[in-house]
Amino acid sequence: MAASSSSFVFASALLVLAAATAAQAQRETKLRVFWHDVVSGGPNSTVAQVAEAPTTNASATGFGAVVVIDDPLTDGPNLTASRLVGRAQGMYVAAGKDALSLMMAMNFVFAGDGPYNGSSLAILGANPAERAVREMPVVGGTGVFRFARGYCQATTWWFNATTGDATVEYNIHLRLD
Repeated sequence: MAASSSSFVFASALLVLAAATAAQAQRETKLRVFWHDVVSGGPNSTVAQVAEAPTTNASATGFGAVVVIDDPLTDGPNLTASRLVGRAQGMYVAAGKDALSLMMAMNFVFAGDGPYNGSSLAILGANPAERAVREMPVVGGTGVFRFARGYCQATTWWFNATTGDATVEYNIHLRLD
């Protein structure tokens, strides 16, 4: 009985040590970028609606609209005065019938002379746009963000209801192996 009890204690200690070692191997990274959705730009627009449902135009939420984006990501809220750090490339779908909610599927592709140049993060999830702070999952990444997982919190910094242009602050919390 004593031998099996000490074997159990030893095995439990090894399991705790392995879990602690795995937890220490992860590192956390926090980023903040500003996402600029430019609808009114004419030829410089970063948004293209590519599909809609027969009822989209009659819907208060635009339900059924599919939009493709190539939005600038900057290090500050002013699109023209801030440094470009990358692009948000992907799409969003107006998925809320009764309240404005977007299903976001996009990659934050980093460029420039910063440490994340050539790396990307994949964001996929619901964006209930009427909330002050929206949380979406980060489901992966490439380059320095390989095996990334985490979440981002989106807060609307500025919105023009006439044009649809918007600036959204993304605070990104990552765990990396």
